[in-house]
Amino acid sequence: MSYKIVFSDIDGTLLNSDHRMSENTEKAIKYIKEQGIPFVIVTARGPSGVYPIFRRYNFVAPIICYSGALILGENGELIYSKGISKTTVSSLINTITERGFDCTWNVYTMRDWIVNDKSDERVIIEENIVEVQATKGSIDDIPNGMEIGKFLCMCNPEEIDEIEAVLKKKYPSLSIVKSSDILLEVMERGVNKGMAVELFCNRLEIDKKDAVAFGDHYNDIEMLKTVGTAFLMENAPEDMKADFNMTSSNDEEGVFRALKKIGLLD
Repeated sequence: MSYKIVFSDIDGTLLNSDHRMSENTEKAIKYIKEQGIPFVIVTARGPSGVYPIFRRYNFVAPIICYSGALILGENGELIYSKGISKTTVSSLINTITERGFDCTWNVYTMRDWIVNDKSDERVIIEENIVEVQATKGSIDDIPNGMEIGKFLCMCNPEEIDEIEAVLKKKYPSLSIVKSSDILLEVMERGVNKGMAVELFCNRLEIDKKDAVAFGDHYNDIEMLKTVGTAFLMENAPEDMKADFNMTSSNDEEGVFRALKKIGLLD
């Protein structure tokens, strides 16, 4: 079977539990790029949360951000963008506030990461992981007309299922999906990683059946179902494991091992 492009999630997939990439995985990415096979980052992070990875490991790649809402080329050129309106985000914030959920909200634009509570431990942990500082503010700080790539809820893990159910019921047109036990991603209608992967393949005139993808959580499902060869990390939720081919965990070089298994590495 031919493999012409590789897509990979970051957190829980490409990076280990210390949020670092193993030497073998780093070498694997650079090797397949040298063979002319595109390697594409697909993440819920924004661009500012991906660039530190490029600097640390000295490589660049196209990036699909905000779980599909924004696609940038290898040189940072805009390929695709589909954001949420400021009006919709204001409504989401009002719903969360009125229900009294234990939830800190985050608004991401092309440039900024705005939070309502910068002192929240969940925000501080996220800042350390992505190596970007959030800004305390409100939805009013975002200029009218500016696209919002993603609205993120940092939730009490005991409430996240309830918050997800409430938001899905009130906003059926939005794309709402868990990306961890505490993170709930909200994007515009139809936005998901699978849609973005298919769009990117079409742009390069690559059959999606010739694509490989790696993921570890619910927001990766559409991507894994879109490509011809999909691998789910061993650290993924148990209820996902019956549906996909498995590879080792992110702490056991699952991406590297799978690339080697399918013959993309010497």
